[in-house]
Amino acid sequence: MHFWLHISPVSSQASFLGLVMLVASQLEPTYARTVYPCFDEPAMKATFNIRIVHDPSYVALSNMPAIDVSEMKDENGSLWTVTTFNTSLKMSTYLTAFVICDFDYVTRTERGNEIRIWARKEAVKNGYVDYALSITGPIFSFLEDLLNVSYPLPKTDLVALPDFGAGAMENWGLMTFQESSLMYLPSDKFTSRKAMIAIIVSHELGHQWFGNLVTMNWWNDLWLNEGLSSYFEYLGATFVEPKLPLDKIFYDHVVQPVLREDNEIGVRSLSESEDKIKGSFSLMSLFDSITYNKVKNTKFFLFLVYSKLMSYLKEFSFSNANQDDLWTHIQMVIDAQDEVHLPASVKQIMDSWTCQNGFPVLTLNLTTGTISQEQFLDKKNENSTDSYNNTWIIPISWMRNGSSQPLMWLDKSSKVFPEMQVSESEYDWILLNVNLSGYYRVNYDQLNLKRLARLLENDPKAVPAVSRFQLIDDVFALTQFGYIQIETALELTKYLAREDELFIWNVVLLNLVPEDLESTLKSYEVYPLLKKYLLKRMLPIYHYYADFIRQNVDALEDDYFAQVYLEKLFATACWLGLQDCLNLSSELYAKWMDNPEYKIPFLIRRTVCCYGVAVGSDKEWNFAWEMYNHTGSTKEDKDILLSAMSCAKESWLLYRYLQYGLSDTLFSSNCTSIIILYVVTKDIGHRIAWEFVTENWPLLSERYDKTLWILIHTPSSRYQQKHQVVRIIIG
Repeated sequence: MHFWLHISPVSSQASFLGLVMLVASQLEPTYARTVYPCFDEPAMKATFNIRIVHDPSYVALSNMPAIDVSEMKDENGSLWTVTTFNTSLKMSTYLTAFVICDFDYVTRTERGNEIRIWARKEAVKNGYVDYALSITGPIFSFLEDLLNVSYPLPKTDLVALPDFGAGAMENWGLMTFQESSLMYLPSDKFTSRKAMIAIIVSHELGHQWFGNLVTMNWWNDLWLNEGLSSYFEYLGATFVEPKLPLDKIFYDHVVQPVLREDNEIGVRSLSESEDKIKGSFSLMSLFDSITYNKVKNTKFFLFLVYSKLMSYLKEFSFSNANQDDLWTHIQMVIDAQDEVHLPASVKQIMDSWTCQNGFPVLTLNLTTGTISQEQFLDKKNENSTDSYNNTWIIPISWMRNGSSQPLMWLDKSSKVFPEMQVSESEYDWILLNVNLSGYYRVNYDQLNLKRLARLLENDPKAVPAVSRFQLIDDVFALTQFGYIQIETALELTKYLAREDELFIWNVVLLNLVPEDLESTLKSYEVYPLLKKYLLKRMLPIYHYYADFIRQNVDALEDDYFAQVYLEKLFATACWLGLQDCLNLSSELYAKWMDNPEYKIPFLIRRTVCCYGVAVGSDKEWNFAWEMYNHTGSTKEDKDILLSAMSCAKESWLLYRYLQYGLSDTLFSSNCTSIIILYVVTKDIGHRIAWEFVTENWPLLSERYDKTLWILIHTPSSRYQQKHQVVRIIIG
């Protein structure tokens, strides 16, 4: 197919960035047809000859290397540059791509593959894309060696776009990224940014094989692209950043969120029929966490897939496949060996996961050794009926008294496992789904839960960290969906004074503490009970990290979860009134006031600024206002200070702040609603914001054309349910 594109300086496809014009394509899933005439289906692959006519001051990029750059004049005598690219490999239409920009680049060659990272000239000059360049080549080589399939292109361009709604796109030979997904500031010592960049780059590089070389036959099997690339993103990131706890990051960022999403009746299955998608789904709705994350949560599946990916890739190179093609190749591996014995064919096992919606919850009875399964649904929802009788073929990893046991299979709705019957000894315990190796939740009987709770109090390290994370997340989910009472969940958290893993603490706080700390949920009934219960258990981990903040915060530069979750821990401690947390905030804020060049540790900067203002007076508030207006303040700094100024405890300061928000000279109009929303979520700010809005409604409704909605927070039934029994546990 020949593709000729003429880009003029006034093209409607261009977005203006100051004086810079940029054109970048995004053709997935079905936008190629809007750019050039084509049969825009993933199975209709072709080769493409692309030629772009553009302004001479810009560079044109496409999937393949440029083979000719010439000049031409139009009918008005204007001079244009014509860039012609080599014929592409055979590929799907959605992978054709082009970028026209005046960016600069950095480059290196890896095994004959010329790699260039393109970005705004200032960003390249400042070294912001150097990290991405340093990891892209090694990840390419790692994946080539792992898959034993060579990358077939002679060059790869990665482009950092200032505005890109898709986040990133794997176009063959010309990958595009949102700037924040590709840029790492050399001044940033901490690894959380590196982790994000490494994971995103690894994901898009994985697509060069899964999606580009071998493409799903149609969009109903999109998971063959996204699910497999999402798995290899963690392998690639681990390879270039071996210090990162990517196993824990995987369960925290991937498994737990998708389990929380994949439990509604209306959620689709991973692989739907083509007719059903055409009838009831938009293609864009397929690009969700179910497609990206569900299948990679089953380690047994990944073991099977990994063992036969090479032949799968080689057989379907430059072609298309569906999930049955993958099952066939995996079955070949199983048939050729004697070590792994399955209770059914690979297709039967895997179809039970990919062709059914939702996932199971396993209920274990230790007295009889019986495990039963049912679909995990909200038992309090009247729409959850017995018509959902899905059954999965489930591999069960398990542990008894700290020792790993042979894999078991549950291939029916209920089954007795004599090996799982326990003795009367309180030290005889069972743990299922060790290290979250399977995609299901576990509901233990009271006997085992009490034994696990006692074990955690005596020796929490006897249970692997990921399994502790799983236990906490499962019991709160089971509480929320009506399987067990909240007393059971809280019983399992009594050990937390001995818990030193921040990612586990985060899942506790996610379930016990309101997202909006300074809301009216701080009621006279719940707050003192929660304070007593949580503070007693939080003190050890709080003091551990507070010592680092005071003495050597740089020592946390490799502590990924401190960078992601320490803010939540400290914000909760201050919200619960821990005096040391309030003192620390005051100390660091005062240090900043004494020396504006001082940088409050970014790990807890939002909390320190909020409570520095809250504990202080108008002096502290005025300093925040001064720094907000400082020309050197970044966008992130300004957002932190906008929030911090709403933390004031004196009513007149909040009234003044809201009045400032009305001023066109002090704030842009879009800041007014942000200020109101920040104030309304605070304790005393709730009433003040409401009065302010009602008093100024004529002006506000005129400014926002009657579209300003103010959320007045009230206690949610879920939160009340969670806390109504806290006093039973504590009292």
